[in-house]
Amino acid sequence: MAPRWKGKDAKAKKDAEAEALKEPMSKMVSQLQSSLVQFDTRGFLSGNLCYSLKCLKINGSDTGPQNDQELGHYMKSKKETFLCFYKAHSLLKMKNWVVRPGAQYGADFVVHRYHPSRVHSEYGVLVLSDGDDKDLNGRLRVWSDVHCTTRLLGSVTKILLVLYVNKNDNNNESPLCLANYTVEERTITR
Repeated sequence: MAPRWKGKDAKAKKDAEAEALKEPMSKMVSQLQSSLVQFDTRGFLSGNLCYSLKCLKINGSDTGPQNDQELGHYMKSKKETFLCFYKAHSLLKMKNWVVRPGAQYGADFVVHRYHPSRVHSEYGVLVLSDGDDKDLNGRLRVWSDVHCTTRLLGSVTKILLVLYVNKNDNNNESPLCLANYTVEERTITR
C-alpha cells in the first residue's frame, strides 16, 4: 500500500511527499540521539530513549540514575503488560515506523511511514501475547472481534497488523529478557 499524503490538492500532497523524502524520520532520530548523548541528557521517563537508544538516563525520585532492571520493574508495576507492548513498540521503531497511540481506531498503536503531519497512518496495530496474559487486551478471541476490527480499520483506510509476542517460556520480569522474546507479524484485511 502506498502512503496517503496529507493535503487539500495534488500540489500540496506532492509537496508533503517531497518534504518527507528530503527529511526521513531515521535521520531525525539519529540527530536527536546524538544530541542527547552529547549533552548527557537526563529525564524522568522515556523507555525507548533510555533502553533502546541508550541516550537518556532516568533518575528516580531520590535515588539517582536507575538501571534497566529498576526501570523495568517500575514500568511493569504501572502496567502488567508493559514488556510485551514495549517489545512490539520497539520492533516497529526499528523498522523506521512512526508509532502513535491507536485507541481512537480500536487499536493499540497506529504506524506512519513518514512524519504524521505529512502522511496518514497505514496500519492499526494490536499486540497479543502468550503465557499468563494470553488475552492481554481481550480482543480477537472470536471471529466477530476480528470482523469488527478489520471493518473499523478498513473504513479509515488502514490495515490491521497483529503483533504476536512470544515470550519463549521466559517469565523473567526484567527488560533483559526482551532479547529472548520473538514477535510474529500478521496482516489481516477484509
